[in-house]
Amino acid sequence: MGQKSYLANIKFLIVDDNAFMRTIIRRILATLGVLEIREANDGAEALKMIQTWPADIVLLDWEMTPFDGIEFTQMVRKAHDMTNTFMPIIMVSAHSEYWRISAARDAGVTEFLVKPISAKTLFARIRNVIENPRPFVNAPGFFGPDRRRHEEAHQNERREHDPDVLSPDRVMDQDEINLYFNPESSDEANMPHYDAPNDATAQISEPEQTEEAPPESTD
Repeated sequence: MGQKSYLANIKFLIVDDNAFMRTIIRRILATLGVLEIREANDGAEALKMIQTWPADIVLLDWEMTPFDGIEFTQMVRKAHDMTNTFMPIIMVSAHSEYWRISAARDAGVTEFLVKPISAKTLFARIRNVIENPRPFVNAPGFFGPDRRRHEEAHQNERREHDPDVLSPDRVMDQDEINLYFNPESSDEANMPHYDAPNDATAQISEPEQTEEAPPESTD
């Protein structure tokens, strides 16, 4: 199997109030071999859609009405009666200030991709959620992909992302964002090539869930 067959069985939902951006993402997904793609103009429409059509991965804009991408993510993560509470959510935004990245992670976003996007950068984030799923944490005030760190990584984050050191309005680049969401893995080491595996078809499985509470937030 080649790259096109790798994503052939994965269903994608694009949520963006900009029709032109939805078209760009749809074309990229089609180029990557995705066969089943649906679109929603806003978070409200997307919530209705996933109740009857469970997407495997959601590609989500931040700024929308009647509620934005953060609110959509929180609704999905907190709605424990929904079958897609664990659904991977990749936020796609033109804004990458530190406060936004932190808010997205704390809302339960799985990955964050900065616009403008390319087939290579989008595929890298998709492949990461498929091949390196993080366990979910169910804790007071939070349900979503594990935000915890090994002790060394956590200490490094305290130094590097302390509000007194890093301004909330500081713009982060894609490499920094990847590390922020996946501090215990090297993006370059885990995904050195654009081409998908030749001997596998991607499958989305429900991640493990833990009841342990995350450490005190340092964001």
